[in-house]
Amino acid sequence: MDKDNPDFSQEEQIRYSRHFVLPEFGVPSQHKLKNARVTVVGAGGLGCPVLLYLAAAGIGSIKIIDDDQITLSNLQRQVLFTTDDINQSKALVASNKLKSLNPNIRVEVVQAKLSAANALTLLSDSDVIVDCTDNFPSRYLINDASVLLDKPLVYGSVFRYEGQVAVFNFNKGVNYRDFFPLPPDPKSVPNCEEGGVLGVLPGIIGCMQANEVLKIITGFGKPLAGEVVVYDSVSLESTRIKIPNRNSRESIKNLVNYDEFCGLNTPKASLMKEVTVQELKAMQESGEDFQLIDVREPHEYDICSLGGELIPQGEIPHSVDRVSKDKKVIVQCRSGARSGNMVQWLEKNHGFTNLYNLKGGILAWAKEIDTSMPTY
Repeated sequence: MDKDNPDFSQEEQIRYSRHFVLPEFGVPSQHKLKNARVTVVGAGGLGCPVLLYLAAAGIGSIKIIDDDQITLSNLQRQVLFTTDDINQSKALVASNKLKSLNPNIRVEVVQAKLSAANALTLLSDSDVIVDCTDNFPSRYLINDASVLLDKPLVYGSVFRYEGQVAVFNFNKGVNYRDFFPLPPDPKSVPNCEEGGVLGVLPGIIGCMQANEVLKIITGFGKPLAGEVVVYDSVSLESTRIKIPNRNSRESIKNLVNYDEFCGLNTPKASLMKEVTVQELKAMQESGEDFQLIDVREPHEYDICSLGGELIPQGEIPHSVDRVSKDKKVIVQCRSGARSGNMVQWLEKNHGFTNLYNLKGGILAWAKEIDTSMPTY
């Protein structure tokens, strides 16, 4: 051990040698990284590069919060995982990979969904919080918790070919609610499953997020506070947008029901009729007369199906006459999200009263009924 760097072993001095010689960084900044505690919410497309680079950089303690499992379709962009990891916990697999990359760090795994009930407890020991989630309720929840805890928040998002990155609540500065005062209509914003995402894009945005984390902890450079960078992977152009300070932090007094706030838990949605995969299986085995409609895309149907009639989501408005009105109709997709939207749209616009959403979609079928079915 070098007497000039008593807090670093010989192995660490070699590992971080490029940081030690970096102007305006050096040993003092590496000390700050080693003593830092960072929480990453989401170990998916954005979380994978964030976690890799934070671990490699020597962040002393990393907490991973994610309750999801790895699927085949994740591997196009979630570079921490391999085919052998399918059906395993993202957080647990990520933890093992990070400790293999850098055994000097501590990694804490939380295999649970972040909620209003646990967010303040789980995030309270963080120096920096990193939002790597993919939905609006989680973003508002993480933002509000960071404001209440007075923690800097590094935000990222991706969709199709475009990504965004920003730093919120830095020195009590602007937060996510200043950028998005109100959530969009949930039906107006398709998720990555519906709209797609270029595989390399989360890597680019995730690396930007990791860079902001290092800047906040060590003090080199100026964090991206008060602005959001919008990156276009097609043109390689970046646009910086100034975020107005709307003093929204004054309205954040406590955590709320974020599904309800974002319009995902309205009375209309709660009344939507559903069947479970077990109920569907029983209906098939009893020979009950019903119509099963699959609203996924043809390439998804080719991977696996339940034998339903394929009417892709985008074709539903032009194919209403193919939906029966005189018997039970079950609508299904991969996870139950798209099919639920189609059930509500058909009920609202065409007066259907005989529609049922397949709860959990084909993922639930593969998990609970036919474990040999390929998932994606």
